[in-house]
Amino acid sequence: MDDDKADVNPDSIPELEMIYADMELLKERFAKLLLGEDMSGGGKGVSSALALSNAITNLAASVFGEISRLEPMPPDSKARWRKEIDWMLSVTDHIVEFVPSKQNTNGIMMEIMVTRQRSDVHTNIPALKKLDAMLMECLDNFKDQNEFTYVSKDDAGAKSQKKREEEKWWLPTPKVPPTGLSEVTRKWLQFQKDSVNQVLKAALAMNAHTLTEMEIPESYIDGLPKNGRASLGDTIYKNITVDHFDPDNFLSAMDLSSEHKILDLKNRIEASVVIWRRKMTNKDGKSGWGSGVSMEKREQFEDRAETILLILKHRYPGIPQSALDVSKIENNRDIGHAILESYSRILESLAHKVMSRIEDVMHADNLAQNPSGDPKRNPLKDSASMASGKFPSAKEELEKLNLSDAPTSMTLSDFMGWTLDNEKEKESKQDLSNGTESTTTQQQQLAKQTSATNSKKLSYLEKLDTLGGSSPMSK
Repeated sequence: MDDDKADVNPDSIPELEMIYADMELLKERFAKLLLGEDMSGGGKGVSSALALSNAITNLAASVFGEISRLEPMPPDSKARWRKEIDWMLSVTDHIVEFVPSKQNTNGIMMEIMVTRQRSDVHTNIPALKKLDAMLMECLDNFKDQNEFTYVSKDDAGAKSQKKREEEKWWLPTPKVPPTGLSEVTRKWLQFQKDSVNQVLKAALAMNAHTLTEMEIPESYIDGLPKNGRASLGDTIYKNITVDHFDPDNFLSAMDLSSEHKILDLKNRIEASVVIWRRKMTNKDGKSGWGSGVSMEKREQFEDRAETILLILKHRYPGIPQSALDVSKIENNRDIGHAILESYSRILESLAHKVMSRIEDVMHADNLAQNPSGDPKRNPLKDSASMASGKFPSAKEELEKLNLSDAPTSMTLSDFMGWTLDNEKEKESKQDLSNGTESTTTQQQQLAKQTSATNSKKLSYLEKLDTLGGSSPMSK
């Protein structure tokens, strides 16, 4: 035994201690999952799916917190996140499905069933990991910038600025130069915001899709009103069933001044959609529609309600989960869905916080440039750069990220070099285009010196020049 101790390299002792500490932490984490968070062991814990969902949610809350500043994550926090989220995601390696396969046995082709990772998990987990890495990269990009800093709410510099929104009193205030940010930093900030916005839309679409795949619990259905009108209230019901419906006009007539009111509207509309769907599929015997409402009208009203829900989700990504979403998560038993939903939800939340911090800096820059303007900000709608058009699908948003020519993340110095290269390229293309246009102009002048008998031919040449006069390189 003494010989074994003597053989241990002293330099490796801290590394071994770290491994042992990780093993103990791993045991503790998975013990809580197996016990369903019931540490008494009495079997009164939650399901494995909900325990895992809560573990991922709590891990993100303890690691990321509020994201009060645009700065890289501390190395120890980033290492902890990478390590522990990988532990949670390792469960997905063992979520499989049976698929047919062919096997050659003694020259005879036989069809057998083999296992592979479940298709939704196999597709979405790598995509979510990519979105995760992009957000970490975006925060890392702020390490080199030195044009804006942060001051506490009690600092004299903060008090000298316009009064900060009351709902953000706990956050440090961004401080920019008296004349505002430089033009290149302003463009770089917008570039970072656009990149994070792509991540936000992809995470939001993935989360919405996963929630759609979850079954509606019977406990939620039992608590629904008898009909859609009772759920919506007379005013909302009349506005949603008018002959000429416009979703933007509908929302402008609603009171969306606080999170509570937006969430209440969302809960009412979601409940009405569930009621209407059940009535159309004859799963609900409760009365309520009346004989004068046709099937086409029912489908039309449901489509309108779903459109409003998509716009609300799109326009207010920071709003808490609805009663239906919470009910689905709490009653879900599919561990794959639980992991996809919780992971996409925390990435959506993190992206929204990063966007909000970027918008805070942009707002401070606007105030520095226009001290008298001070446009009133709506923090609920600040991140609503997404239009009220088609709601993005997860596949479409990921394809945009994969196929985009522009880098998804850059430091300020990288961005300066990239924009300079782009400007040179544009100038080069413009020179080529101008050269082609001047040549075309000379050809036109030469053609106009010919006899009037060629007027038809000239007209055709001019049209051809209009359609394709610029160099393909300039397009």
